[in-house]
Amino acid sequence: MRLPNWLTRHLAALRALLVFTVLLGLAYPLALVAVGRIPGLDAHADGSLLTANGRTVGSALIGQSFTDTDGNPVPRYFQSRPSAAGDGYDPTSTGAGNLGPESVIDTIATDPADSTPSLLTQVCARSRAVGELDGVDGRRPYCTPDGVGAVLAVFHRDGLAGPVTRVVSVNQTAPAIPFVASWQGVPVRVAEPGEDYVAAGAVIVPVRGDAPAEPAVPADAVTASGSGLDPHISPAYARIQVARVARERGADPAEVRRLVAEHTTGRVLGFLGAPAVNVLELNLALDERFPAR
Repeated sequence: MRLPNWLTRHLAALRALLVFTVLLGLAYPLALVAVGRIPGLDAHADGSLLTANGRTVGSALIGQSFTDTDGNPVPRYFQSRPSAAGDGYDPTSTGAGNLGPESVIDTIATDPADSTPSLLTQVCARSRAVGELDGVDGRRPYCTPDGVGAVLAVFHRDGLAGPVTRVVSVNQTAPAIPFVASWQGVPVRVAEPGEDYVAAGAVIVPVRGDAPAEPAVPADAVTASGSGLDPHISPAYARIQVARVARERGADPAEVRRLVAEHTTGRVLGFLGAPAVNVLELNLALDERFPAR
């Protein structure tokens, strides 16, 4: 007896479903689990976890902050790059911020809790803080001395042209002092919370200032990674932290630099990416070699 065509097709589909379920739903996952149990690979399969004194302290693949309960950097440790993942290095909220190069004006609300810093101000504030912590020049182009974006809202008599009638430093509020006293002969004022100077017709003018073209604080010290979970910093950022860490631990800076070099990885395959320093691994090595006094 010949089965109807529709039933034949359904039986063939059912057989294919069963075969691929066994192959891809059972055999393949079990094979990967078995490979992950091979000695030498099992640590990677478990998340590349790192331990200290028998206690798990983190993963070599996910960054973390080295701060105190108030969020201040712990001086004896190398600091990680900023993170935009949740409250910082949150694997459940991995991702970058959505601010781009044109984010130069802070949202200054009457309630400070509702205010939002622009990307430029975030970079300026971080650079200033790193400069103070590590004793280097924290100045950057388009940043004010008090660590916000150096941006002016310039009002002209005829809209976009004509004599200047009013100038506002849009990212500074009282009691701050404007980063420039005047612009084209017009006194500069600080911003009023809640004011939208773009909607009011101002021309937005970022001011470069006299900061060096090549800042002492590298870019990875002031910007987050795309995932927000990067456990690495650049060798340049590590170098400016050496003196502080050595001083706090009573160590020879040359020894600390040697540890940095030991925990610096090169480019993948010799040409992909950039050299990087794993911060957690480096700090664990410091605790072992130079315990906190």
